[in-house]
Amino acid sequence: MPFSFFSNFFASDIAIDLGTANTLIYLKGRGIVVNEPSVVAVKKSNQEIVAYGSAAKEMVGRTPGEIVTVRPLKDGVIADFELTERMIRNFIRSVKVSRFMRPRIAIAIPSGITEVEKRAVRDSAEHVGAREVHLIDEPMAAAIGVGLPIHEPVGSMVIDIGGGTTEIAVIALSGIVNSNSIRIAGDEMTEAIVQYFKRKYNLLIGDNTAELIKCTIGSAAPYQEKEVLTVKGRDLVAGIPKTVEINGDEVQEALSEPVAAIVEAVKICLEQTPPELSADILDRGIILTGGGSMLKGLDERLRRETNLPIVVAEDPLTCVVRGTGKILDDLEKFQKVLAKTKKEYIM
Repeated sequence: MPFSFFSNFFASDIAIDLGTANTLIYLKGRGIVVNEPSVVAVKKSNQEIVAYGSAAKEMVGRTPGEIVTVRPLKDGVIADFELTERMIRNFIRSVKVSRFMRPRIAIAIPSGITEVEKRAVRDSAEHVGAREVHLIDEPMAAAIGVGLPIHEPVGSMVIDIGGGTTEIAVIALSGIVNSNSIRIAGDEMTEAIVQYFKRKYNLLIGDNTAELIKCTIGSAAPYQEKEVLTVKGRDLVAGIPKTVEINGDEVQEALSEPVAAIVEAVKICLEQTPPELSADILDRGIILTGGGSMLKGLDERLRRETNLPIVVAEDPLTCVVRGTGKILDDLEKFQKVLAKTKKEYIM
């Protein structure tokens, strides 16, 4: 049998988008095999994992006293090292990776995290059993996933809005020329909706309900379609269950602050971009990726604020992991993309 058959059979290279909201795993030769919420449910007494992924997310706000649901990643970085490691191990085990060879693992990370936070990600991958670990900046991975010509002397701008961070980067010649990373993204939007209901209706709603509201009728100005949703929660004054009816304009008002912060971060990045690359961006536009880019009206808002063409990527949720997978499939071709992170860890 040809060597390629054996190399594919035994290959267990893994690309991971370790997101605050969702973890996606790409296996070489198999594509995306895991797309699960980054949530685990654990017993308080012995830290035993009861559920992870979608099953754990369904438990949020509904667990008995001895079980707690935890999101081990916060603002794009590892908040609970041990639970993150166990969560990754569970996800990898669920897709039955070959045990003949220790895998090479490539992980997408926010471009603005510290050296200590990068070390935590690297250590977590090594403890899972990686023989090699490669770290890739999320906006670079997103650009590769979308298919932008990152190797050429042409400027491309990517905005990746995830759960914990918004990554904005101008890319040319396999490097990030200019970037801005803020810890305001999907989670901040969800929290803004929770706080809005407390202020306006004295109603306490759960994170899952707030996320449902965001995904169903959430929008950014100038989006104007009239939509109504019935919301259930607990009255903070009377302490009893209560129902209110809200419309899209109210949710738009609730989301105004985080949306404005993202728009401002984009403007700052554009102001710091070299003029030649600014001209390229004017011609080519800005690509939006990540789950947050699916907020209705956000592309139009950015279009109005920047006077630039804005394009939402096809399947924006998977751009980062697809890009990370492409890098892993051809490490030699993308060596310049990896060089930056390798140098950071020369001991």
